[in-house]
Amino acid sequence: MSKETTETTETAELQKPVKKEEIWTTEEKGKIKSEYGCEMLVENGSLQDVSGIEYPTDAYIISYSVFESGKLGDIKYDLTRGTKTNLFDLYYDKFKHGLKDIQFGQGNISPKLWGHRVKQASKKKRRKG
Repeated sequence: MSKETTETTETAELQKPVKKEEIWTTEEKGKIKSEYGCEMLVENGSLQDVSGIEYPTDAYIISYSVFESGKLGDIKYDLTRGTKTNLFDLYYDKFKHGLKDIQFGQGNISPKLWGHRVKQASKKKRRKG
């Protein structure tokens, strides 16, 4: 390996992952379930993050822009469960005209099974005798 190649690998290893900006406060996240009956699965993700098949079929991809310094910013994506009208109310109350689109997600998992954990099989007791 040349010296130039080792330097590029070292700099790639030293780079820290980019921390995504949090749009929702913890107080707002707590109110989402109680006030709107919605559940946020992915917040401020990329289009690839929210388009995964490992999510329930009733999840929606919400695209929106945040109003920053006098103009709308970049498009951001959330993956959220709930009825379409409740999702519209939630995002319109927060972003007003920054709400762009509400689409079905790409998930494959049945909503009944989402978050369901399989019980661990306990050992059967054998009778002596």
